[in-house]
Amino acid sequence: MILFQNVSKAYSSSQLVFALKNISLEIKEKEFVSITGKSGAGKTTLLKLILAEEYPTEGKLFFEGKDIQKIKKREIHLLRRKIGTVFQDYKLFSNKTAFENIAYVLEVIGVSDEEIRYNVPQVLEIVGLSEKAENYPYELSAGEKQRVAIARALIHRPKVILADEPTGNLDPYTALDIMRLLVKINEMGTTIILATHEKELVNKIGKRVVTLENGRIIRDKKRGRFAL
Repeated sequence: MILFQNVSKAYSSSQLVFALKNISLEIKEKEFVSITGKSGAGKTTLLKLILAEEYPTEGKLFFEGKDIQKIKKREIHLLRRKIGTVFQDYKLFSNKTAFENIAYVLEVIGVSDEEIRYNVPQVLEIVGLSEKAENYPYELSAGEKQRVAIARALIHRPKVILADEPTGNLDPYTALDIMRLLVKINEMGTTIILATHEKELVNKIGKRVVTLENGRIIRDKKRGRFAL
């Protein structure tokens, strides 16, 4: 589904600094892959390359067989419609309810009001927030906000969800709860790529773990131990 072939990403400053160096990595459809490493290891850059927010300096990156660098700028939105994103800071609209935050994604891509009224409650049920549909972000706990963010990432039925440190602002119990939800979504058929530095949570997932250090892959472990 996603294939990195000898990908490097350099940023220009007083000298050439590599965020990623010679990355070769294949992520298959319906996989759950955790990308781990310390801050600055290259995790976020890797996700930005998949989203075509950044482009490789060297090497090639394919999404469903298509070279991302060869996708025309006016067609990038078609790639991104296949991808859902979840961030550490939620990125919710403070003036919109949970329902409206999720519905906004569908409004942008031109989905009808009837379809929105049908689809949003289904996704709210998946993330366990049916009773919070009319609540605003300030009325929700941190864990509930992240559940809304996950629902928003899921609403347009993406092929893959990119989660960048989604548990960074959460207490350990709530963080584990969010990880269970991501595993549940993965089991429903969505590919999950999780970037995190939280090793304990990653070990509990029992899925594939790719470890980055100074922009290089130093470990690719197919299975951890399952303890969720």
